[in-house]
Parts: sequence; C-alpha cells; structure tokens
Amino acid sequence: MAAILRCCLLLAALAGLLLGNAAALPHHGPAKHDYRDALTKSILFFEGQRSGRLPPSQRVSWRRSSGLSDGSSVKVDLTGGYYDAGDNVKFGFPLAFSSTMLAWSVLEFGGMMKGELQHARDAVRWGADYLLKATAHPDTVYVQVGDAGKDHACWERPEDMDTPRTVYKVDPSTPGSDVAAETAAALAAASLVFRKSDPAYSSRLVARAKRVFEFADKHRGVYSAKLSSYVCPYYCSYSGYQDELLWGAAWLHRATKSPVYLSYIKVNGQLLGADEQDNTFGWDNKHAGSRILLSKSFLVQKVGALQEYKAHADGFICSMVPGTPTDQTTYTRGGLLFKLSDSNMQYVTSSSFLLLTYAKYLVSAKKTVSCGGVAVTPQRLRAIARRQVDYLLGSNPMGMSYMVGYGAKYPKKLHHRASSLPSVAAHPGKIGCSQGFTGLYSGAANPNVHVGAVVGGPNQNDQFPDQRSDYEHSEPATYINAPLVGALAYLAHSSGQL
Repeated sequence: MAAILRCCLLLAALAGLLLGNAAALPHHGPAKHDYRDALTKSILFFEGQRSGRLPPSQRVSWRRSSGLSDGSSVKVDLTGGYYDAGDNVKFGFPLAFSSTMLAWSVLEFGGMMKGELQHARDAVRWGADYLLKATAHPDTVYVQVGDAGKDHACWERPEDMDTPRTVYKVDPSTPGSDVAAETAAALAAASLVFRKSDPAYSSRLVARAKRVFEFADKHRGVYSAKLSSYVCPYYCSYSGYQDELLWGAAWLHRATKSPVYLSYIKVNGQLLGADEQDNTFGWDNKHAGSRILLSKSFLVQKVGALQEYKAHADGFICSMVPGTPTDQTTYTRGGLLFKLSDSNMQYVTSSSFLLLTYAKYLVSAKKTVSCGGVAVTPQRLRAIARRQVDYLLGSNPMGMSYMVGYGAKYPKKLHHRASSLPSVAAHPGKIGCSQGFTGLYSGAANPNVHVGAVVGGPNQNDQFPDQRSDYEHSEPATYINAPLVGALAYLAHSSGQL
C-alpha cells in the first residue's frame, strides 16, 4: 500500500479542488520553527526504516534486525537497505531514488549540518551498501525483495515476517533502464558524498555506477513491462525510462567530469525528454531534477554546452512561483502545494528541495529568473520553500506537524507495521500475519513513536483524519524524508540554528 502514482488520480484530484493559485499564500501559526530539531529527527527516521543486521550504533531501539536471509533464494546477499514505507518489502526503485536524494541533500547542504552530518552520511552509506549488493553481478540489478501482494495481506513486524522474500531482477532479457539508471544515479551521488572522507569507497561506488548505467542504456525498457505483476501498482514506471537515463547521465557527469557523459547528454538530451514540461518531481519522474542538476554545470561551472538546461530549469521553477504569468501550481486554501491525493507530501519536500538548490546556484552565478517578464530572485524562491516546510512542521490550519515527534501535535496512528505493533522488547513472542491486524484497526496511538517520519499529509481541504488505515495520508516513506533533509539543513543554518 505504498504510495501509488497514477495519472488518473492526479486528474481527479485537480478536477475536484476548490483551491487557488493566489499570489499571497496564507501563513498560519508561528513563523519560525526549530529546523535544527526537525533536521535531527528527519535523519533519525531512516534508522527506523532499516532492514538487515542493525549495528551497535542503532538509535531507534524499538527496531531489531530483520530480513537476514534476504537474497538467499538466489544465492546473493541482499540483506540491508531500507523498507520504503510502512510495509516490509524492499522496493528497489524508490529505495534508489531515496538514496540519490539523500546524497544530494548532503552534497548541497551537508556543510551546514554540523553534528548531523555524520548521521546523514551513515544514512547514505546504509542505502549505498545495499545497492552495491544489488548490482554485484554484471548486467543484473536485483530490484525487489519480497512478494508485495503477500506482504500486504499480512500486518507483521519486519522482525517476524514469514511472507515469501522472493527476489526480482532486471537483466538483458528483462530490461529495466528506469530502475537501473536510478540505481546508477544513486551510486554516483553517494560516491561524491564520500569522495574526501572515504576515497576507496567512493571509487568503488563510481565504478559500479558506470557499469550499471552502461547496462541501463544498452538494454532499454521499463522494468514494469515484464515485472508488472510484482511491482505494480506499487511502483510502476509510469513516466518511462528516458528521464532516468538523462538523470543517471547527469549524475555520472557530476561525479566523473568525464566528457563521455557530457557528450551523451548533448547527443541524447532531447530524445530523453530534456524539454518535457512535466513539473512533477518524485520517485517516478526525474525530468525536473535533471534540469536543476544540469543547470549547475552551466550556472556555476560555466559549461556552455548545457546552457539550455538553465532555460529548462527556469521553466520548472517559474511554474511554482505564485502570482506570475507562468504559475501552474495548485495550492490548498491553507497554502500547501498540492499535486496528488496519494502521498502528496513527497512533492512538497522534493519541490522545496529543488527551489532551495536552484536558489543556491543562482546566488553563486549572480543570476535571477524571469518568469513571464517578472524578475524572481533567489530570496523569493527560498521564501516559497520555507513556507512549504513551515506548513509541514505545523504552520497550517490544523496546527498539525506532519513530522512524527516534532511539535506538540503530530500524527499518532501511522500506517506503519513496525510502529503500530508492540516492539520485540515489549512483546518477545511472535505476532503472526493475521494477528497483527488488531494493530492496524486499533484506535490507540502507535506504541512505537517513529520519530522523524513524515506522513503523506492532509487532503486538498487541509484536513488530516489521522487514521491508520488511510495509507494515502498516514503512511510515511523514505522518499518524503530524503529531500527534506537538505531543505531543513539550509533553513536551520539560515535561521542561525546551526
């Protein structure tokens, strides 16, 4: 029941909204939040999502080691990694995207994280270590561990799970350019995180990224074409694989500075959708992220061959600036960017991250953006992003923080198996498949507070029922938190809290 991206949902959501694109978005509650505290918690969340053997440094004490035989059915070590959301499946597509965005958060804003930087690096490494295992065999990427249908038919702690840990892969006969290129992007991004602190590990990551990208490009196809009955409707590749090939090449260009990848982008960019007008950035569609990432090469590093990406990036950014002729973004009456009813907060955090990152590039290049003739400064982009993060943290009509454990009022009934059932310490005996559903339908608060988890968020009317069965609004996910880490680091630093 992880977040499902469906075009029809988007159309239905937008068609039914009584919302505005007002120039002045409302602002509720206190204007300032403890962004440093929120940053700490947003990173801690990833420890609660860990699969595999937990280290002595594990801070989320209600979790225990799990999935210790993952991969054994195919004689490959696939232990580790992250559970994507509130279930016990390791979905490789969102896992890789979360890893990419977590690494990008550290790359852009890690210098502002101070004491949290090591924890953020640990979170990046936990994901990267798993992706190295998933790509250990040439021309193969192991893209999922766990039978999603059978997993979702149970409500079990990951420590107890006895559903099939079936392994799914892409290879030359079952291509998956989308998931493979995203995996290459994640490995390349992580290599940059460790370039100075662990050069040997960094070199290993970038070498693997090159190999995986070559496989993705050579054997083209969407992974959900042949794996649809296993990966859909959970994480179908709706946008195709072209966006991931451009995204992967962009990350390898940044990680290697090799003319090979610059040439690839110049030759293939248009074919891969460089000028696509899709303004939704998330685990499925990477077009907007590629534009912002490649614009840095032009704005900051003066790579003239990539000048067009500045214009493409401007188009995406201008679509989110209220009150300009180019504004295409829908907001709730309370001021929340609203893309989709299912796990909308993922678009809030990813868009906020891109706004802050592009503002950083613009400042470095001493540039502004022209949105339909209206000059938009980096400061304005930062203000838009801050407003979205503030809403998430509690400046909203309900006075509700959508980050668990932050603020006085936050979601208490997460759609999350491990959080909603007693911990192993509290209940050492096994809780079986069907027995666990008492936890799903209980009216009580989750016994384990999943600190830092950000849920899918309120509906289009700024209302949040806090119901565990309502996975669209009550389920957290790694790809919601990953870009938020970078945004919170910037806001904490700019507010003088770090």
